[in-house]
Amino acid sequence: MKTVLMAALAASTMLSQTASAAEVIFAHGSNPGNPRFVAAEKWAELFTACRGGEDSVNVAPSATMGDDVEMLTSSIAGVINVTANSQGAMSQIVPEIGLLGLPFLFEDLPTAWKVLDGEVGGMLDERAQEAGLKILGFWDNGIRQVSHVSKSVPEPADVSGMKIRTPPDQMTVDIFEALGAAPAPLAFSELPTALQSGVFDGQENPLVNIYSSKIHEITPFITLTGHKYESTPVVAGLAWWSGLDEATQNCAMDATAEAGELQRQMSLDADEELKPMMEAEGVTFAEADRGAFIEATTSVYEKYAETYPELVAALKSAAGH
Repeated sequence: MKTVLMAALAASTMLSQTASAAEVIFAHGSNPGNPRFVAAEKWAELFTACRGGEDSVNVAPSATMGDDVEMLTSSIAGVINVTANSQGAMSQIVPEIGLLGLPFLFEDLPTAWKVLDGEVGGMLDERAQEAGLKILGFWDNGIRQVSHVSKSVPEPADVSGMKIRTPPDQMTVDIFEALGAAPAPLAFSELPTALQSGVFDGQENPLVNIYSSKIHEITPFITLTGHKYESTPVVAGLAWWSGLDEATQNCAMDATAEAGELQRQMSLDADEELKPMMEAEGVTFAEADRGAFIEATTSVYEKYAETYPELVAALKSAAGH
């Protein structure tokens, strides 16, 4: 932990050599072309305008301030002010966030957004604040699909024994263990090399992440499993947040909401637009037997309902189950 904080502090110092004390550091792990990257730039523009130029924003993209877990740790420590992070990484600090990834919970993206913007989102924010983080809003990280180096996986039996990379998220691991696969977490930045070297047979991500990182060039067989949803929690370090006046807090919340509308729409559009583009680049798509996958993963709901009965029930109800 000490090493992580020292590295983050060094990166922060490098970013802020000529910055004023009013600079806000907004960090994330996405590369140019990803909706998260675009939305972070928009957030900086909106926040700066709202503050009348009194504060500036230094956006640190592409995991330049560490991976997602490191960025969250640095936010709690006050090294980073805001991070557009990942559901899997945040679930290591706030386990309840992982429940958003219960298998086949959301039928589509608009349903997920409605749930996140309602009572469930407030419940998760309460738990995040107990861990030193303030949720400013939920951007999108898509409904996830499976890609494989050599075959389609339309039935649960096709996934059995598959060496699949997952994010550092216990929910995703549980889903693929229920399907008989051999899941293993790995940082997203290390994924292309691991796939090329044969460490994994495949991975799972929304189409926009697969395409923007060129993973489809390594794993050209994509099965539209839609097995889970992931959000992009936009969070601030609670210590920093608590020291802001109400006007500055409102600017941050408004910037998160407006940039989030852009980011969500880009994510939604990507699901419709990327498939023909990827097919033209040699990707083979297959539809999954959704009913069979749902049946094969019922044990995941049973596990989490024992630990978080109130939240699991609230999520199922809000999602229309």
